[in-house]
Amino acid sequence: MKSARSLMQYYRLLSRWPNRLQLPSQTCIRCASSQPKITTHYSIIPREGDERWKDIEMERYADEADVVIVGGGPAGMSCAIRLKQLAKENGKDIRVCLFEKAPELGGHTLSGACLEPRALQELFPDWKERGAPLKTPVKHDKFAILTKNWRIPVPVFRGFPIYNEGNYIVRLGNFVKWLGEQAEELEVEIYPGFACTEVLYHEDGSVKGIATNDVGIHKDGSPKETFERGMEFHAKVTIFSEGCHGALAKQLYQNDNLKLREGCEPQTYGIGIKEVWEIEESKWKPGYVEHTAGWPLNRNTYGGSFLYHLDEGEPLVAVGFVVGLDYSNPYLNPFKEFQRFKQHPKVRPTFEGGKRIAYGARALNEGGFQSIPKLAFPGGCLIGCSPGFMNVPKLKGTHTAMKSGMVAAEAIFSAITDENKTSETSGLYVPEYEENLKKSWLWKELQSVRNIRPSFHSFLGLYGGLLYTGLFYIFGRGKEPWTFKGHVADHKNLKPAAECTPIEYPKPDNEVSFDLLSSVALSGTNHDHDQPAHLTLRNDEVPVMRNLAVFDGPEQRFCPAGVYEYVPLEGGEEGEMRLQINAQNCVHCKTCDIKDPSQNINWVCPEGGGGPAYSGM
Repeated sequence: MKSARSLMQYYRLLSRWPNRLQLPSQTCIRCASSQPKITTHYSIIPREGDERWKDIEMERYADEADVVIVGGGPAGMSCAIRLKQLAKENGKDIRVCLFEKAPELGGHTLSGACLEPRALQELFPDWKERGAPLKTPVKHDKFAILTKNWRIPVPVFRGFPIYNEGNYIVRLGNFVKWLGEQAEELEVEIYPGFACTEVLYHEDGSVKGIATNDVGIHKDGSPKETFERGMEFHAKVTIFSEGCHGALAKQLYQNDNLKLREGCEPQTYGIGIKEVWEIEESKWKPGYVEHTAGWPLNRNTYGGSFLYHLDEGEPLVAVGFVVGLDYSNPYLNPFKEFQRFKQHPKVRPTFEGGKRIAYGARALNEGGFQSIPKLAFPGGCLIGCSPGFMNVPKLKGTHTAMKSGMVAAEAIFSAITDENKTSETSGLYVPEYEENLKKSWLWKELQSVRNIRPSFHSFLGLYGGLLYTGLFYIFGRGKEPWTFKGHVADHKNLKPAAECTPIEYPKPDNEVSFDLLSSVALSGTNHDHDQPAHLTLRNDEVPVMRNLAVFDGPEQRFCPAGVYEYVPLEGGEEGEMRLQINAQNCVHCKTCDIKDPSQNINWVCPEGGGGPAYSGM
């Protein structure tokens, strides 16, 4: 049997052929390594046969509704509101239950955000009279390409994807709270602080509903005296609106009977990191919007920045940086790229003398039109960022998410109130949702920009993408007869460390740039320490034996919250390391689940209420 050290050498050798790399069997690894046990979560370690659980009551209470919605973001809220609007207009009584894992609506919501009000106008024509928190109309719209020392302005004309006249700078968490108030007025049942962790099925394979997670479990996986089983909620139709890379949507995609991702491209993602600053009043330009591309990223790494000046009574700006997760160098650190960006000589002056007051991060869908999965299936449907309706060139997804929820609501309302409608499955199948969505402005909008993001994969990188945008979108409006395909899942793009050059990042100056842990502290993130880590590993040995050995531990760099770190193994040989998971730091961005080169990390919901506590992010 090989020693742990010789196995690491074996992986380094195989890293020269990463596409052929095969892990030894789990049994072989566990026998060969002295790595400590990390994962204790019941989704990985079954409770059946565990003596600590043999006398625990595991029956779940079940309730029923007409429609269950998982996720209280813009899509889920818009769907719930539209359902109840239709019920009121038609004199029908339907029960709509919405579940949100954050303890307060908007508490886990993070976006730039520059909102296009088109869908909002359709949902509430009187949104201004209702007091919607859209306080900052865009007044100045700028775009630039950065080099290390220079800023090259690029004119933004009407018709460009990032043209923002008529849009509003918003704090999306506050907007979601407002949507929640409108939903409650319409008698939507909203349950914040409830994490949904299981998709339930009828015997015929159609979706039956969801179950909330069990609570009251010790970190070692044993039950506490306060243990409570989760609840089941059954519905005629269950709507999955969890946001980007949702845990239940992932379960649905892995269901071989549903085949939701058959015929579409793999989803690709970006990681968006955001800060809110209070700046000197003399530098404050309410309604000012600026986006940049280029430095500090190289031309083959997709990404860029945003800077939005809010008009909410005090000199606040939102600044953020997005890095496409299809990057190849395992030494790239998105958080440090963001901090370095703020040191650019044309960027730094905005923040000098200011105070950083909030921080957060979130993954976002970038696959676009080619990556949209099947949306309707027996018993359920996908809306919002769960399937991925973000318009990447426009840098907006809220309006499309809302529209998808509204279209779904209209189709589902017709189906559940039609006394003559029959269903071949126990769970109601509503194909009209997908059919109607393909006739909507949302579908046309995403189809027209379908080739812009993939065009950045040419040898010209950033410049090729900008050239393509100019030639085929601005002048042709996306009517070219071809569609770019062929991209692979983001984790497959990561190269072995031996093939890449380490990146040296400047140390934070604690004036404009900062370290990671002080940043996470501004997110308000909190989890009960005495619960199993929700960052689960399918195999506890893989991080050291493959990720560290071949890719130099990229999870300690791509995570924007300091969740993963490699530390010396207590009692091990000199230089022997182990992975430490600081689950309490997790801001629920899902980047680890997406970018892990071994696809060994499986993000699951922690106990309801845990996570960041964003205030208007």
